[in-house]
Amino acid sequence: MDKKVMLLTGGTRGIGRKIADEAIARGWFVSIGARDPSAQDLGLAPADAEVIRYDAAKGGEGDWVAGVLERFGHVDAVVACAGIFDGASIVTPDEERVQHLFDVNVHAPRRLAAAAWDALKVSGAGRVVVLGSLSGKRVKSAGSGLYSFSKFAAVALAHALRHEGWEDGIRATAICPGLVATDMGLDAAGGAYPADAMTQPQDVAKVTLDAIEMPNTLSQAEIALNCQLDGIF
Repeated sequence: MDKKVMLLTGGTRGIGRKIADEAIARGWFVSIGARDPSAQDLGLAPADAEVIRYDAAKGGEGDWVAGVLERFGHVDAVVACAGIFDGASIVTPDEERVQHLFDVNVHAPRRLAAAAWDALKVSGAGRVVVLGSLSGKRVKSAGSGLYSFSKFAAVALAHALRHEGWEDGIRATAICPGLVATDMGLDAAGGAYPADAMTQPQDVAKVTLDAIEMPNTLSQAEIALNCQLDGIF
């Protein structure tokens, strides 16, 4: 395939769907990992995208990457956009709940990057994007503490991947938005902030693709985005 190929999690709705749309508009082919691809009618042309069964909490990244390489021959970018919010206390005794949060927000992006690593090296300009959060830069409240715990780790993952892949032309970026007008963002705001005043998901998508398409000589380790005044962010 002549088009560059992107692996994208969380691409069926919210920020992830807008990233898929923006990537396709810029000439990428997008392989979207979704828990139930049979239930997704995204209206995407087969020449532009595919939807593959993938559950970030359960693994299967190696099979996904192997299938993409067999069908298309290369992988040029990995974008880990799938994520969940949990407002539980940071001292919750429910270890299974904490582990599930980290499985989706941290461990799955690491496994997907690892599975695609050799292909990203071959690209010579491989890209990894981890959708972090401003909650991965500061803990704003007790109610966001557990989520922040996972997102701090996700931001650190992007930095670690950037170091690991630098000599092979791989660049990694953590995208760290504040409130975004998605279902998750509206839930997090709890009605205290209107959707039209939040950062719009299509704008996060544009920033994400801009970062991916920068040359190797311009690496953006983190990009912080916000719709409101919030300290240094």
